[in-house]
Amino acid sequence: MMPFPGGIEANANATLLFSFAAAVIYAFALDMSPKLTRTAAKTLAVAMLAVLAAMQGGPLLLVVALGLSAIGDAFLSRDGEKAFLGGLGSFLAAHIIYVALFLRAGGGLYLLSAESWRGAIALAMAAFGIVMLAALWRRVGPQLRIPIAVYVAAILAMGISALTVDRSWVIAGAVLFMASDGLLAAERFLLAAISPQRAWMRYAVWVLYYAAQLAVTLGFLLA
Repeated sequence: MMPFPGGIEANANATLLFSFAAAVIYAFALDMSPKLTRTAAKTLAVAMLAVLAAMQGGPLLLVVALGLSAIGDAFLSRDGEKAFLGGLGSFLAAHIIYVALFLRAGGGLYLLSAESWRGAIALAMAAFGIVMLAALWRRVGPQLRIPIAVYVAAILAMGISALTVDRSWVIAGAVLFMASDGLLAAERFLLAAISPQRAWMRYAVWVLYYAAQLAVTLGFLLA
């Protein structure tokens, strides 16, 4: 059963399948050297979610956040510090847009104290952010410390603002996004270059990340 009316031939469902197919193709290409085809697959996976959101009349902020994320994916599909910083900047902007989207769609930050489960998750997110920043601060060079600190603050704000939204898929997506970023940071900065853990972590980062973007997108489009 397809999530949107009209069956598999409907534009919305076809776009969603195109996005999923690109995500699967990129998963198989993860261990290959950076090439245009690998970059295209990674970029298209989330870019097609942005197209889907636009087609279905989703919030403009959602379309913009997904578009910025796709640009970040294009950067991160390449090697080198400049590409990493480009990806970091793109995702920083995407998280800021997500914060605005979630706060606009949510019921207010007071929900974090009014409903204990939301407050508990917010505290867990804050603890996660503090631990991640403390671990990274000791391992990255001085030139990366401030950008990474700003990014950690942005993703924490994204996660907490998602808790104000009364849509379980959106909250799940925010949690998956934070988990993906945490694994990415550990794989890139905390593990030894020859660590055998890197292999499975790269796949886990991608699966969690794509699932996060998909959950947030469907959380808004199917509400």
